[in-house]
Amino acid sequence: MTKFRPLSVLLVTTWAFTVCFAVWMMFGVTGIPIRAQLGLDAIQFGVLTATPVLTGAIFRLPLGIWTDRFGGRIIMLVLLLGCAVPLWVSAYATTLWQFLLLGLALGLVGASFSVGTPYVARFFPKEQRGFAMGVFGAGTVGAALNMFVAPWLIDAYGWQMVPRLYAVMLVVTAVIFWIFSAPDPGTGKPLASMRQQLVVLRDPHVWKYCQYYSIVFGGFTALSIWMPQYFTSEYGLSIAQAALLAACFALPAGIFRAFGGWLSDRFGAHNVTWWVLWIAWICLFLLSYPRTELTVHTVSGPASFGIALPVWFFAVLLFVLGIAFACGMASTFKYIGDDFAESMGAVSGIVGMAGGLGGFLLPIMFGALLDRIGLNSSCFMLLYGIVWVSLILNYLTEVRRAPVMGESLGAPATQSSPRT
Repeated sequence: MTKFRPLSVLLVTTWAFTVCFAVWMMFGVTGIPIRAQLGLDAIQFGVLTATPVLTGAIFRLPLGIWTDRFGGRIIMLVLLLGCAVPLWVSAYATTLWQFLLLGLALGLVGASFSVGTPYVARFFPKEQRGFAMGVFGAGTVGAALNMFVAPWLIDAYGWQMVPRLYAVMLVVTAVIFWIFSAPDPGTGKPLASMRQQLVVLRDPHVWKYCQYYSIVFGGFTALSIWMPQYFTSEYGLSIAQAALLAACFALPAGIFRAFGGWLSDRFGAHNVTWWVLWIAWICLFLLSYPRTELTVHTVSGPASFGIALPVWFFAVLLFVLGIAFACGMASTFKYIGDDFAESMGAVSGIVGMAGGLGGFLLPIMFGALLDRIGLNSSCFMLLYGIVWVSLILNYLTEVRRAPVMGESLGAPATQSSPRT
């Protein structure tokens, strides 16, 4: 039994994270009928969908520290059972402030990543931890699971059935998790104080990795929430059709995250991140172009034609973008593992929190831009600009090694940086 315990812990914890991530992304689909019911504008819809992401981001760091202190098994169990209550109650909400308040409470499930990552890693030797964390990180496929399950429930029983079923899933998952998990072998060891753990914030590399993760994970989270309503608004699709196509973006992030970890091990975090940013930049440039009608005055008279992405090509670009973001998530944590091996818990918590905050702010900014300029593709325009900043930062700090973030020119290269 002991021989298979690490595998059992890995599988059951990955399943728990998958369910948590589906709950975390719930408002991305249920928010569409809720928006119609409450008559919300675009920015109010952005706030509604982003609210759970806020608490999931903020609590990543403290829950990661509590996991080191009390053990991942206990913290994950409390998280699953505790969040089932506000999730069930949200089915009876009738006003925006009620949805926002309950969204803040149930959003704690988003912090399950910082609980499961150190918990799973402790059951595997160092040479197998990359694989274990890659498998666990694949639980982000819960975003795609939500897009398959929630539309069917809405069509069959109404949006209120989604939080009810998800609450039951959390309770059932808690029972299964407790049966097949094991006590955390990392508990009982002396821990550094909060102040000692946060001293890594003085290192400029931490802030650079925060910026990277805020786009690859924050962008993934924000678009997973935003895409179902985008397809309904831009292409006039039903909720079920929109969610199915949005899954073309969400699904690769889970499946290809482990692949991104393998690429980072083989070719280095810098090389993977560099090409991820370029691929994302190209995809976002194409996705940003709004539907356009042009009239050209020829010698034979006016000639009109339109420029627009067909829905199938749009979905293909989203699929490629999802793969790029998935590999970028893995390469960012490869950076952290190489550069901060002795303080990985604190740094991964800080970087994860930055990614979650990106996922919170971006949907609100999407809504504000949509209300302001009236273009559905404005969300991709914003991400295009952020990726461009990331490319410049990567070029200056790793390709040219310019000291733009307080680094010393004479400092030794990190393991994950390219050799020059």
